[in-house]
Amino acid sequence: MEAIVRACAGGGWPARVAAVLSNRPDAAGLQFAQQHGIETGVVDHRQHPDRAAFDAALAEAIDAHAPDLVVLAGFMRILTPGFVDRYAGRLLNIHPSLLPCFPGLNTHKQALDAGVKLHGATVHFVTPELDHGPIVIQAALDVRPADTPESLAARLLECEHVIYPRAVQWFVEDRLQLQDGVVNVINPAESQLLMAISADTPAGGVKA
Repeated sequence: MEAIVRACAGGGWPARVAAVLSNRPDAAGLQFAQQHGIETGVVDHRQHPDRAAFDAALAEAIDAHAPDLVVLAGFMRILTPGFVDRYAGRLLNIHPSLLPCFPGLNTHKQALDAGVKLHGATVHFVTPELDHGPIVIQAALDVRPADTPESLAARLLECEHVIYPRAVQWFVEDRLQLQDGVVNVINPAESQLLMAISADTPAGGVKA
């Protein structure tokens, strides 16, 4: 969220961050948003009897700001199909794996356990199926022999801070074309893959 706010303010986007909402009153992002003059709000899931009631309250809070795009950033609750459908085509999420591989939790451990040599993150439009949906952009990095879930997460976070703002900027510039479940960047076309291969690997490489 902080990376998106900074990119929007510093990049001259034809947009503004209308509000930052959280289901946790103690979320650090709320203070950051307030410091940057952004409206904030809390919809505490513990104050609602079930997911449907919470999602209804969350949608009401979102709609009060009339956003063109809703961006999930560190939001760890599963949303109901009705909520997802309400914002179809304008709801983005980032997931710490190269989807469709390793949906769900503990993605870095899943990657290490599977022995993959390439891991990454994916920005995608949200659909009712968990951690699926049309892919906007991905970042990929090499998995090192000494990697742990923690070291992978730390290196990948730098990539996430690049690709998520980029995906949001493409949306607000009306450059995302979604057709038959596939997203392309238009006017002009642009790469939808960030490679972050470390130059100290035996095979060499390029760090982006």
